Amino acid sequence: MTTFTPLPSLIGGLLIGFSTLLMILWLGKIAGVSGIVGQLWSAAAGDRAWRLAFISGLMLAPLLYVCWAPLPAVQIATSTPMLVVAGLLVGFGTRLGSGCTSGHGVCGLSRLSLRSLVATLTFMATAILVVWLLRHA
Repeated sequence: MTTFTPLPSLIGGLLIGFSTLLMILWLGKIAGVSGIVGQLWSAAAGDRAWRLAFISGLMLAPLLYVCWAPLPAVQIATSTPMLVVAGLLVGFGTRLGSGCTSGHGVCGLSRLSLRSLVATLTFMATAILVVWLLRHA
């Protein structure tokens, strides 16, 4: 990280928190992305519509963002096979932990879920360990 952006980060965090609050209040659903995507095709027809709307919003948001500002440049300093392995590990961890960082870290912690606290601490500890190993070992 080369720049510190407290105001945009604060605004982004507030928007995420507000949107998860609205989802709980309006739909009674948790905004856990892996659960929403993972149950998309097995959900009942009426339950599928909001899932498709949620996923569409995730994909359309960057397209709307570029109307006001350019997207930041993405630099990935690793090989394609390493990205594939990383993606598979994230998917495995999501299944193993019964959810992802959005479901556990944002929604679960705000509901004071002990299971989500353990999952989030595990996510964070694993991420810290992997970054340390890749940079220093």
